[in-house]
Amino acid sequence: MENAFAPISEACVKALSDKTYEKRKVAALEIEKMVTDFKTKKNMTQIKRIIDVLSRDFVRSNDSNKKKGGLIALAATSIALGKDTEKFIEDIVNPIMNCLIDNDNRVRFFASESLYNVVKVARGAVLPFFPSVFNALSRLVTDPDQSIKNGSEILDRLLKDIVIESSQTFDLDAFIPLVRERIMVKSSFARQFIISWISVLNAVPEINMVMFLPEILHGLFQILEDPLPEIQRMCESLLAQFLKIIKLDPTAADIPKMTNVLIVQAQSSNPLIQFYAISWIKEFVQLSGGEILSFSSGIFTAILPCLAFESDAKKNIKDCANAVNLNLLELISNGEDKQKNLSYLDLNSVMEVLRQYLVHSPVPTKIAVLKWVHHLFTEVHDEMSEHANKLFPVLLRDCLSDSSDEVVLQAIVVLAEIVNSATVKGNDFDQTQYRQFLVELLNLFSENNTFLEKRGTLIIRQLCRLLNAEYIYRTFAEILLEERINLKIASTMVRTLNMILLTTSDLFDLRNMLHDIRNEKSASLFECLYRCWAHCPVSTLSLCLLAQCYQHVSEIVTLFADIEITVDFLVEIDKMVQLIESPIFASLRLALISHSNDNADAQHLSRALYGILMLLPQTEAFHLLNNRLKCVPNYWSQPNKISKSTNESQCNIKFDELFIYFKHIQDLHHQKRVEKRKKNQF
Repeated sequence: MENAFAPISEACVKALSDKTYEKRKVAALEIEKMVTDFKTKKNMTQIKRIIDVLSRDFVRSNDSNKKKGGLIALAATSIALGKDTEKFIEDIVNPIMNCLIDNDNRVRFFASESLYNVVKVARGAVLPFFPSVFNALSRLVTDPDQSIKNGSEILDRLLKDIVIESSQTFDLDAFIPLVRERIMVKSSFARQFIISWISVLNAVPEINMVMFLPEILHGLFQILEDPLPEIQRMCESLLAQFLKIIKLDPTAADIPKMTNVLIVQAQSSNPLIQFYAISWIKEFVQLSGGEILSFSSGIFTAILPCLAFESDAKKNIKDCANAVNLNLLELISNGEDKQKNLSYLDLNSVMEVLRQYLVHSPVPTKIAVLKWVHHLFTEVHDEMSEHANKLFPVLLRDCLSDSSDEVVLQAIVVLAEIVNSATVKGNDFDQTQYRQFLVELLNLFSENNTFLEKRGTLIIRQLCRLLNAEYIYRTFAEILLEERINLKIASTMVRTLNMILLTTSDLFDLRNMLHDIRNEKSASLFECLYRCWAHCPVSTLSLCLLAQCYQHVSEIVTLFADIEITVDFLVEIDKMVQLIESPIFASLRLALISHSNDNADAQHLSRALYGILMLLPQTEAFHLLNNRLKCVPNYWSQPNKISKSTNESQCNIKFDELFIYFKHIQDLHHQKRVEKRKKNQF
């Protein structure tokens, strides 16, 4: 009967199936000799039969010893064939590949060893099977058996050498999907395998890995979170290599696609991933110029929260995010390319993101957002005007109520820019935008009296610095004149405005205007403020002292005898006495010894101050004012012929009507206090 394994002898078949390695090895050497002889005789048919027998009856057998023998024999066949292995490469490689996933550790080991020997001989001829070999290797590097893992590393190095040798014919398009499929694995060994392959190919001049980077960038960043420092360092080094290539030739990279990936990675909870992602964004901003502005909303989402990092561990992330933020700001205001750059900016999406970060964000983030909003209003006001209505509620209700003074001040800068830009073309103070803004602000103060007390001065002072102080005061006064329901709020607001007027250096010009009410414009402002200030008697007194209406001051002081003296009233009088000693009222103190206008100003003022002195209990303020009055001449011994003071006599203000109005307002306040007491009794 003919030998079913011919041309392999029965003895050789038996030896190949033996359980001992030595006998299998001897049999494999016999097959190698047979193949060499057939090759010499150019009998390729017999060689094909040998390969078929080894594949069918040994490598694909259920007997593990036969598999091992067949694997050694196939490797021996390839060694004997040498370069001619290429003619039988598929028949040799495929059976071996099947054994790489065998359940038996030793079978897998011999399969990897056999494949190594075949690849070593075949070299470039094995490249058509590269995807299959690569797949097998990616599994072997994670094999639990260390000997298999070691063998796979040797095979891996060999395969890399062959790919480098054949770089010009290597199918990169087929390789990238293989990497993309495996780059998200969690195994450190598999990650190391993937990184090493990408690094090797990236180092080959003929291979352009950068063009495929968008497809694998996400996976590379995920590898940065590997628990093994060695894997992290490998990945960092690879990313550095890629970035270096991109910086040398930005046109070789698809920066827009990668930017989308980086924006996602920059929001990672892993600090290392976040740092590298933002670092790359920073480089891309510098490389791309204005085109990167099309990604502004996404970049803001990524970097704005980072500006609030406080720990030393995240300082590098914060610094990098801040650099990105500043670079983007420069792109918006770049004089030469400004219009071109702005064409890339999607203002609607940008403003949507910025508005979101104005609420429930840390202080540094809010500050950065407010600076951006201000910058945009400065640079592209016409385009930003449609966003003003949506911004106003957030700026007023959230930012002005923020616990941080810095946020409040920056919010006012933005509000002032919006208001000022809307009124820049007009010369009249009665601007709709001013009034709408101040009405909203006053409503905010009315809703929260504590807010007015804590932040009112800060907000109003900042507004006066940034906007026209006269407009601010006149408009506030007009609005408060309409307040008839909550008189207490009106009174509190007047006290706040009055104190700012008398103590803030930024209102120097406004005080000078009120010093001379002979001027028609000044007189108009004085009358407007007076009618509003009438809600607070001491503030009215201060305003008249500032305007040097000393006769009217003395008349008001006389009226105080009929006004209910409350604790608040005495506190305000006390503050006013303190202010009389301040530099702002230096002219008032000098007026006490002035001989102008037949001593009229001095006598009216002296009588008014003595009247105030009589109202005060003997506190520190009493002694302060008393000491001051001891330094002035005694006008009481002079004839009681006092003319009107200079300012009052030379202006068109009807002080008699103002006096009647003042009494009317005070009567209203008295009625409110009486009503409140009655309610409290019940």
